[in-house]
Amino acid sequence: MRIRKAVIPAAGLGIRFLPATKALPKEMIPIVDKPTIQYIIEEAVDSGIEDILIITGRDKKAIEDHFDKSRCLEDHLRSKGKQDLLEIVEKTSSLAEIHYIRQKEPRGLGHAVYCARRFVGNEPFAVLLGDDIVSSEVPCLRQMTDLYEEMQASVIGIKEVPPGDVGKYGILDAEPVRDNIYIIRDLVEKPAPEDAPSRLAIMGRYIIEPEIFEILAHTTPGAGGEIQLTDALKVLAAQKPMYGLIFEGDRYDVGDKLGYLKAMVEFALQRPDLAEEFRQYLHDLMTGTR
Repeated sequence: MRIRKAVIPAAGLGIRFLPATKALPKEMIPIVDKPTIQYIIEEAVDSGIEDILIITGRDKKAIEDHFDKSRCLEDHLRSKGKQDLLEIVEKTSSLAEIHYIRQKEPRGLGHAVYCARRFVGNEPFAVLLGDDIVSSEVPCLRQMTDLYEEMQASVIGIKEVPPGDVGKYGILDAEPVRDNIYIIRDLVEKPAPEDAPSRLAIMGRYIIEPEIFEILAHTTPGAGGEIQLTDALKVLAAQKPMYGLIFEGDRYDVGDKLGYLKAMVEFALQRPDLAEEFRQYLHDLMTGTR
């Protein structure tokens, strides 16, 4: 079965980015001139996704407004002959069929995904976390959907992390199948480094079989007092095959200040309209010739 639907949890409070996120959804903080969530939606669309559900929360209306049509802005740009900007604005409002639902309480990622059960129905679906942006030649989710179509089993996007970082992630207990592909035996949410079964960490991209919803319905709060998606995936992995894919590309945690700054610099250097001048600026700054 082809993956047609994607879920993007975007109800978090963005605490790591206060005070900027006191009034602005963290997903709307721009990288250069594009909100972080738009990069994620474009990745989904470029991977063949047709319908997207964004799980929002209170004070997240700016996300809906961004992907809606803006007649007044479009008419203004048209009247001023700013065709290039008009095309950008029109493209933003027609990227995909985007739906919204609110997570009324901050009960964790597992609960946010459970809110999507009626949207998803009885088919496999993708989950893309709003803090993770991947820069790659082949979209990260496309790499995962290709593996799903081969294996017909849940797929989790992973990277190997340094020992000191394993406590920040869900970690796999897994065996290699072939290059960059692992069969998952177990998952552990944010283990102590000495207890971690590996350094293979979940990186905010999932393709999940619909049986996860029945499991989530009976999942009790875990780490942090929240319903953890990792805990439900642990049960699913015991019932059905599940694979981890070390995807190709650079992943940025844009919910972290340093990760955000890295993304800002590297994405700017990829822009033909900015790269040359910005690279010279960085060179002058680092050499003290500025």
